[in-house]
Amino acid sequence: MFLAAYKPGLRLRELAEMDPSRLVNHHLVTALVESPDFAELRRETVGDPYAAALAVLAQSGALRRMLERSQDARGRGERAARDRRAAEGAATAVADALRQAAEEAAEDGGVPAPTADALHRAIAAAEATGSAARLAAQDAARGAAAVPGLKAAAHRAAAEAAEAVREESVLMRAWGVGSGELERMPYARRARLAERLRAGRLARWAELIGRFRQMADGERARKVESTAGELVGVTLGDDLSRLIPSELANLGLPELRAVFAARYAAGELMLYDSRGERPTGRGAVIACVDTSHSMYAAGPGGVTREAWSKACALALLDQARHAGRDFVGILFSAEDRIQVFRFPAGRSAGIEQVLDFAETFLGGGTSYQAPLTVARELLEEDFDGAAATRGDIVMITDDECGVTEEWTRGWNEARRVLGFRLFGLAVGAPGAAEAGSVLDALCDNLRSIEDLTDVHAAADLFRLI
Repeated sequence: MFLAAYKPGLRLRELAEMDPSRLVNHHLVTALVESPDFAELRRETVGDPYAAALAVLAQSGALRRMLERSQDARGRGERAARDRRAAEGAATAVADALRQAAEEAAEDGGVPAPTADALHRAIAAAEATGSAARLAAQDAARGAAAVPGLKAAAHRAAAEAAEAVREESVLMRAWGVGSGELERMPYARRARLAERLRAGRLARWAELIGRFRQMADGERARKVESTAGELVGVTLGDDLSRLIPSELANLGLPELRAVFAARYAAGELMLYDSRGERPTGRGAVIACVDTSHSMYAAGPGGVTREAWSKACALALLDQARHAGRDFVGILFSAEDRIQVFRFPAGRSAGIEQVLDFAETFLGGGTSYQAPLTVARELLEEDFDGAAATRGDIVMITDDECGVTEEWTRGWNEARRVLGFRLFGLAVGAPGAAEAGSVLDALCDNLRSIEDLTDVHAAADLFRLI
């Protein structure tokens, strides 16, 4: 079964090639391989020893039950195998008797009576054992083909194995573990990783994490490079990068080029108009994720505020990687509870560190100043070290708290110097996103998230960062 799942070129031996004692095994493997789900299973397991082993383990219970159910047929096969061996032995005895007779034959062809009798007895025994072996083989073949429910049980086993392998594959992809990374990963480490992913605090939200990453991928694909913002209409100007198609057509016609040049000089070309957004930053992407006790609260579909926030943060990590930017995850709650996870650009982020970031939960109250101060200091370090301004900070919280006037002055001065942006996501807390709230005063871009099953509520965030 391992080789059936693992080998690229799969060929079952012909039934006639099999020893009678293995006929049941052949029927069992044939039923599994011919199952519609087995082809789907092989798409995940061919060439991957870990996935092939997982498939065998997933089917082990069903395989054991099928073998137990086929004990009678296996007994017939064993008897047929014994009878066949006996027939082969009898045939060998005949050959020995013939050789003995040839050696003892006289010149006229006569054979001594004892030798002739021995030959006749050997032939009779060979005929009897041969006939018994044929009957036993037929009985074994009928028994192997008539194991009750074998095909249905084999199909169920293949379906269960395909589901198990598919679930693990989805789980790995949801957490950003690529197939190439998995193939290079030692078996024992991969098994430990799979167990940790299945048993972790956010394991049940793997689908949500995967959907967030897919949404972020889609937003990246929709981005138009070198465009000032969202297209909202047509205006006049001389920016050749924003020409509408009809203007480009005029430029392509020799008789209209002079008109085009005159309108270009006058700044009267028809251009796509856009609602301006500041270009994407070059500094770090910093996700400040609230892990106070209230983040345990669940919304629609049982999704917790923590699960939504961590899934969003992991998608931001992907966003930073694709843009070649540093990513920093800051988990916070009360003023004295904060934990920082750094993922430098250009360096592969180990899945274990990603899991540590996703699974850590601090508990306690909520403080805005502590995480935002750490985020500001990190951007200041980048600015001093590499003049990397224009970082992006994303504040994800479900609570509102105050900040001091002195801290606010320092914050505003740092934002003026460093040019960073602060995006706010109020998760399940509409009051925190109301006009005049502390979060509203601090953020350049703020939205309220009510439906925790909707990953697209944060889509424009990924378009802007």
